[in-house]
Amino acid sequence: MGTIAITTNLSLDGVVQNPDGSEGLPFGGWFPQFGGSDLQEWGKVMFDDALGTDALLLGRRTDAWFAERWLSRTGEWADRLNGLPKYVVSSTVSAPRWGTGAVLSGDVVTAVAKLKREVDGNIVVFGSYQLARTLIEHDLVDELRLTVFPVVLGAGERLFGETGDPKSLRLVDTRTIGDGLTHVTYEVVRAA
Repeated sequence: MGTIAITTNLSLDGVVQNPDGSEGLPFGGWFPQFGGSDLQEWGKVMFDDALGTDALLLGRRTDAWFAERWLSRTGEWADRLNGLPKYVVSSTVSAPRWGTGAVLSGDVVTAVAKLKREVDGNIVVFGSYQLARTLIEHDLVDELRLTVFPVVLGAGERLFGETGDPKSLRLVDTRTIGDGLTHVTYEVVRAA
């Protein structure tokens, strides 16, 4: 049985939208602007995370975003990420754009629950905040790995939306990345 981990970057007020500024929104571009020189150390943390990843679970737009930026890259980190199987949640595409894998269509909750039963190891969700919200709401997430950027944006889509009930978490790791980023890992606490 697999475990699902949400791995994402967010502002201090929880915004995950438009980190690179490509969406043209006024609050966009916060990732390079507020990551600055810390991004080199951030890359090391993310590479270590990739080494422990067995598959990626992505929304359609995130799959396309990563395909555009990573398929042409080389090196250990790129080779690792590009070589992982991708499972893309979509009703409009027939194959992942970012390498090999499969498309999960139909009911998202049912499809991901089945994937979790069939794939051993760590299934990591990058970006894909709408998918992440659905997985959190339906108790399919086992771990949250969050890199917090030192900025309050005040606008934009946030990782956490409304949930039907409280979600209990246990802090399992925290560390500073460079001089300004914070990486926290939470485990989801299941009711006994």
